[in-house]
Order: sequence, then structure tokens, then C-alpha cells
Amino acid sequence: MRLEQLRNCFEGGAPSMLATCAQDGTPNVTYVSQVHFVDCRHVALSFQFFSKTRENILAHPHASLLVLDPATAARYRLTLVYVRTESDGPLFQSMKAKLASIASHTGMAGVFRLLGADVYEVSQIENVPGTVLPPPEISYNRLSAVRLLAQRLSTVDDLAVAFDLVLAGLSELLDIQHALVLCVDESGFWLYTVASLGYTESGLGSEVAIGDGVVGIAAQYRTPIRLGWPAAEYAYGRAVRAEAVRDGMVALNTEIPFPASDTPHSQLAVPIEAGGWLAGVLYVESPFERRFSYEDEDALVAVAQLLGQTMRWLTRPPELPMPPLPAEQPVPLAGKAVAVRYFATTQSVFLGEDYLIKGVAGAVLWLLLSDYLAEGRTEWSNRALRLDPRLRLPELDDNLETRLLLLQRRLGERCDWLALHKVGRGRLRLAIARPIQLLDVEAAQ
Repeated sequence: MRLEQLRNCFEGGAPSMLATCAQDGTPNVTYVSQVHFVDCRHVALSFQFFSKTRENILAHPHASLLVLDPATAARYRLTLVYVRTESDGPLFQSMKAKLASIASHTGMAGVFRLLGADVYEVSQIENVPGTVLPPPEISYNRLSAVRLLAQRLSTVDDLAVAFDLVLAGLSELLDIQHALVLCVDESGFWLYTVASLGYTESGLGSEVAIGDGVVGIAAQYRTPIRLGWPAAEYAYGRAVRAEAVRDGMVALNTEIPFPASDTPHSQLAVPIEAGGWLAGVLYVESPFERRFSYEDEDALVAVAQLLGQTMRWLTRPPELPMPPLPAEQPVPLAGKAVAVRYFATTQSVFLGEDYLIKGVAGAVLWLLLSDYLAEGRTEWSNRALRLDPRLRLPELDDNLETRLLLLQRRLGERCDWLALHKVGRGRLRLAIARPIQLLDVEAAQ
């Protein structure tokens, strides 16, 4: 029996029992909610406060751990020898992130505090006699799924196609029916939804604060977060514009509801990275408890890394000469003029009375519509937008491509007379079918 074969026992679905003894031989038994798999010879337990167990281990570094496989009811006794306590590094950060995620969901943020990761060597594994159930059947092959998704992503040259391909692949190949792709915004403090799978409302443009909930914690610590039981409370950020309130502005409803279920029974959030660049988070959930295993986590980490590399390539492509595009016949404008309102403080755009978008995407739309009215212009390049001083984009990681994609999709969902089309790599065309009136609300006050 190898330790890696027992990883199902370390999922938190069933508490483990840890036995220690004092120097005089007095025994102590306590429940342990989480056992962290380190490698083929070691496990780690969280050190949150000085307890009798901690006192015993420091005095007599031997312990016995009873673990249970929640899927098969198989039990195993592990003989442990205390090795060290880590208070920094990847292991500590991973355990700290998991604890912070649980604390965020249960309203205990700031109360749960990891002081260290106690590492134990596993010197012996024993089977405990008892009835054992057959392991559940898995209807999909994770390795094959990752291979197919890698092959498909290698042919993609469009960011929207990449996001949709990954979500479709999760559904087709891994039987995951609820998923989101979120990107980091230019401030580095928020994640916004750019693609979704399986929800009644897409939630495009909805936001989560980095450090909030499963999604935000995964981004903050750049580590996968997996929970296999119902969340007691959601702490996803709800955008309240304090500056607008302080300045006496009318509070505007610019919040797009986050599409995740109120009480998912299983959650897995994986950071999307490319090298040292954090691009976003891939989030999946299920109504079934313990739906995602550590093997599912491994597969999603691989998929997220592939997506991160694809995003890096597609958001920073080499400058290639492009042939001129054929001229497009303008569509005659018809119908009543639409008042387009813009609030510069939050860069929010309203079409009539309906909120559409904010942030960089809102500023881009306002620029496009302003140029359209002033010059009759309908075509732009990403490069020209990136260099336009009116947008004031940062020099690095401006997230322009993902913001443009979000704008395209929000227009597609919310408007039937205004659209933004991709007409070549790094080129956009505005399609407008009704007269517009632009109103910069704050400038007019």
C-alpha cells in the first residue's frame, strides 16, 4: 500500500482521528478535519493554536492517524513521526489558502489562522478490518481529456474561441456542466466573468474581489482550491461604489449578478497562469458532494495552464502586416435615437436607462461611439486603441483583449442594434443601426 493510493482519505469528507501521548504515557485522541498529502512519504497537519496534541508531539514525536475513504468506507492506520513545522513556502501557502477559503465561506475570516504546517513522515500503513464498498465508476478519462483539449487549443487564434472551446471540452470530456472563466482586471483587485457554462443567466461582466470566496482565494494565493461539501455562506464581492457615494452621486446599479449557485455541493477554482502572469481563474461547481477529486484537480490545473499560455499568446501577438479590409456598406439608421449615458468616474455606460458595461470596456465603447459621431469612423485596430491616450491604459497587462471580448458579448446579450465585430486579427468594426445621442453625465453637471 502506497501513501498516494490513500489520497481520497485526505479530502475532508470524513474526519480523521489522531492519537498522541505525553512523555508519561498519557494518551490523547482528537479529530482532524484535514490531512494534507505532501508526497509519497509525508503528510501535513495544520497548526492553528497550541493544543494538547501539539504539546505531546513536541515532547514525544510519534503519533497514529486513522483515516477513512469516504467513497469505499475503507479505513487505514498510519504510523507518523513528526519531522518539522513549515511557516512559509508552497506547502504552507497551499494549506493557508485552503483554510482561508473555508473561513471566507463560514464567516470566520480573520479567526481561522494557520500558524504552521506540521510535516510528518509516514513510517507504516495498515489496513483496518471492516466492510469495504467497491470504488465508484468514472465515466471519463482525465488524461485523454487534457490531451484532446491541448490539441484543440493549439489551433486556436481567437480568444473567444479559446474560452468557449475549454468550457465545451469540460462538458464533453469531463462531464462538468457548470463552469466559469474569469479574468483579472487592470487594477489587479478584481476578477470579471468572460465566459460561462450551464447557467440560466450568463453573468458576463460579474465581478469577484481577489481574496474573496473560493474564486478570489485561488487568485490571491495562486493555488487550486477544492471544496467537496456545501458552502455555508457566500462571500463573493458585491461592487459598492464608495467614491460615488462620497461625492454625492446617485448610486447606480452597475452590479451584474454572479452566476454561481447559492449552495453548490462541490467547488473547484484553479488559477489561470502563464509563467509569472496571473490571467484569471477557471471555476467549476457541481450539485453533488465530493464531485471533484484530486485527479480532477490535477486535470483542471493542466487545462488552466494551457489556457493561460494561449491567452498570453493571443493577448500579446506579434505585430503582423495585415491587408486592407474591404469597405463595408453603411447600414441606414432607423428608429428613435438612443441616449447613451456615460459616467466617467466608474467608466459606466447606459443605453437609455439600461446598464451595459463599466471599466475599460465602458471607456472603449464611449471612445468608439464618440469617434463614430465625430468622424463617421467604424473600424479600429487593437493596437490603435492600446496607444490611444484617451483610454490611459497601463503599459503592461492592460487586459484590452479580454475587455473587448466582454464588451462584444455584453452587446450581443443586451442590444440588437449595436454590435462590435472582429473582422481580422486585432481589428474591430462597429455595427450600428439606430441614431444615438451621447451624454457625458458628469461633464454636464
